[in-house]
Amino acid sequence: MRKRHSGAVWMILPLYIFTIVFVAGPLVYMVALSFATAREGHGVDWIFTLRNYARITDPVYLQTFVESLQLALTSTVFICLMGYPFGYFMARLPEGRKKKAMLFLMLPFWVNSLIRLYGWIIILQNKGLLNNVLKALGIIRKPMKILYSYPAVVVGMVYVLLPFMILSVYSSAEKMDWSLVEAARDLGASRFQAFWTVTFKLTLPGLLSGIILTFIPSMGLFFIADILGGNKIVLVGSIIQEQMTKGSDWPFAAALAVIMMAVTTVMIAFYRKITNARELEGIG
Repeated sequence: MRKRHSGAVWMILPLYIFTIVFVAGPLVYMVALSFATAREGHGVDWIFTLRNYARITDPVYLQTFVESLQLALTSTVFICLMGYPFGYFMARLPEGRKKKAMLFLMLPFWVNSLIRLYGWIIILQNKGLLNNVLKALGIIRKPMKILYSYPAVVVGMVYVLLPFMILSVYSSAEKMDWSLVEAARDLGASRFQAFWTVTFKLTLPGLLSGIILTFIPSMGLFFIADILGGNKIVLVGSIIQEQMTKGSDWPFAAALAVIMMAVTTVMIAFYRKITNARELEGIG
């Protein structure tokens, strides 16, 4: 027994070392850095200060946070409206078609995201594919200015993050016991009632997981805003990137990252609270 226990410890030890060195260590350093003082020119003085967090309350940065939250919320709503039905119906497909749908869903990941976003520039520009199709159908006379605008950034966010929502919902729907839906129908429930009271509640953890996987990244994917928004839309991630490169104010960038991490932690805690409550209801 001692030999087995010792062997198990040595097998788990590399995982603990990796977690401490590459996960816990950088997080602790980031939090500590957020309380440090930026040196004039370049570098950091390890002098405790709350100035970095106080700067976040500046109207300019608060407005950036608000705009980032608005963009994240808008993108997440569209992703939910498109991703939930897709993941749900994909789980109901026959096994052969299910594999094909999964293959087509994963195909975009084989191409670099920057290349895919530049493809959207070709589609959304004034003389692009979308405007040409709309003009050919007689819907518009003059080209619409979509590129380098807020809608273009939303389109980019939805396009990049939609697969995460689909896969999350698909994972929950595939594991669902469909006999419960049939039982609800046999007891007199309409299709909508059976979906709302059974299907939706059982797939809610997947939906919440997809929201977490899409809402938080959409606040920091500054390269999408830069490419499709033309630097007109500034996200929190844009400020962090600017402070790390041009501004050389690493403590302020770390403070912004800590705030985003706190938002992520709150959402994960909310998700766990809901899923734990649902598990207790199932046990009861």
